[in-house]
Amino acid sequence: MNAILPFLLSAVIAHAAPANARDAQAAPAITTIPSLEVPRYMGKWYEIAKFPNRFQRDCVSNTSATYSVLPDGRVKVVNRCRQADGSEKSAEGVARQLGGPDSPKLEVRFAPAILSFIPMVWGDYWVIDLDPDYRLAAVSDRKGDYLWILSRTPTVDQAAYDALAKRIAAQGLDITKLEATPQR
Repeated sequence: MNAILPFLLSAVIAHAAPANARDAQAAPAITTIPSLEVPRYMGKWYEIAKFPNRFQRDCVSNTSATYSVLPDGRVKVVNRCRQADGSEKSAEGVARQLGGPDSPKLEVRFAPAILSFIPMVWGDYWVIDLDPDYRLAAVSDRKGDYLWILSRTPTVDQAAYDALAKRIAAQGLDITKLEATPQR
């Protein structure tokens, strides 16, 4: 998903990228939501904020991810963003659930299908926070190196965002690293 939902342009880069520096802190204990209803999660999500990452460095605004269930049960992921020159950048990938049909732990791949057997081409896509209406979500990886705040709408109520940020911070993620994603 987006990584993707959450906007993962390259699972290879995301998974192989060195961990973000953490001032010698221990890695946070990332926990996911108890369960995920994949059909409810499908559709378009807008990136509201993210931890900076190198595979999105060309994206300056209007970042989104659109998810749809494939016939084999996996999820098609289409990530889009606006670049500085005004052009749109997109990447298509696939996500698969780890565990049972309600698992909030997924892996996403943007590398060619022929490379699917290589573990490094799959990047974590863990849903770590999600409101009951499936309108506002947080996605990370098992180490907390990456973080995306996603919404069904391009803007979010500040109180809802602040409450989500507080819950994420309680997991040990440094929310001061979040960068807002402009919607133009």
